[in-house]
Amino acid sequence: MKRRGLWWKIPTAALALVLAAVLGYLCYALLTYYRVEDWQTLTVNGQGGGPAETDRSYKLLSYNIGFGAYSPDYGFFMDGGDYSRAFSEEAARANVTGALETAAGQAPDFVFLQEVDADATRSYHVDEQQMAAEALGGDMVWVSAQNYDSPYLLWPLTCPHGASRSGIMTFSNCTVTGSVRRSLPVEAGLTRYLDLDRCYTVTRVPVADGRELCLYNVHLSAYTSDGTVATEQVKLLAADMAAEYAAGNYAVCGGDFNKDLWEDSAAVFGVAGEGQTWAQPFPEELLSGGIRLEVPDAGAANPVPSCRNADGPYVPGESFVLTVDGFLVSENVTVEAASVVDTGFAWSDHNPVLLTFRLEP
Repeated sequence: MKRRGLWWKIPTAALALVLAAVLGYLCYALLTYYRVEDWQTLTVNGQGGGPAETDRSYKLLSYNIGFGAYSPDYGFFMDGGDYSRAFSEEAARANVTGALETAAGQAPDFVFLQEVDADATRSYHVDEQQMAAEALGGDMVWVSAQNYDSPYLLWPLTCPHGASRSGIMTFSNCTVTGSVRRSLPVEAGLTRYLDLDRCYTVTRVPVADGRELCLYNVHLSAYTSDGTVATEQVKLLAADMAAEYAAGNYAVCGGDFNKDLWEDSAAVFGVAGEGQTWAQPFPEELLSGGIRLEVPDAGAANPVPSCRNADGPYVPGESFVLTVDGFLVSENVTVEAASVVDTGFAWSDHNPVLLTFRLEP
């Protein structure tokens, strides 16, 4: 009888240990969660080549490098794929190197990068921000902002995604007088532990005529429970840009909006979009005060998508593709061209997008 009673105690004790571990982890996640400070002044690195000028062309390249994980054979677990980390440290370095070489090869005057890890389990603690600074920062001024610093995500259990400290970076051939990080609205409930912190940066470039070129680097939310937070993010960004335009300055924004800039990319690119609801149409009705959307490849006979859905390996003609990367500009900025650089998603689940523009006198 005593031995039989012992068998009841063993599973009970095991269950108690499991529950204690789960509760302990939940307490850890709750207690370590925090939001990065709003209106954070960023360090400007480098000197720059002087002020921007009116009536000359500039090239701005925006690129979500996907923390160095998304080679064409990669699928991310949050999108329905099989992997939570880059395949290896070597793979992460190779993908980041390829993305940076692609960016530099376009000879841009300004570069916006998103999903650049500083120290993350998912990218094997490769300092991708240092890699970017070394690859692009030699002749360019650069600033880096921490997008989020997430606690250790213990999922999937077989290979946890882990902790991630990641950010966005802005590079400029022109002089930079200052840069700030602005916090975006995020979910208030449990979803915030999945979508993490979000921000955009405003980097100020003096213009020879005394005005300023305000460069906005942005990465909006992807995994939200409804559209409310995403709408509030666009409102804040658009209002900030409109205020700069009203003050007589130039405003140019580029980045990953996590919105379908074509409204119906499935139809544009001829791929099935059933069940792909994470990227809703961009709410252009929220833009006012002289701010407009510029969609890369708009009007092109054969547009190139800027993003693939990472629910598995990339299969041209079959994988769901769309354009979520693009630009917002103020009315005193003339756009000469906006295009997607077709890399075939060689280094990331995003292709870089390129804007050629002039500042009107």
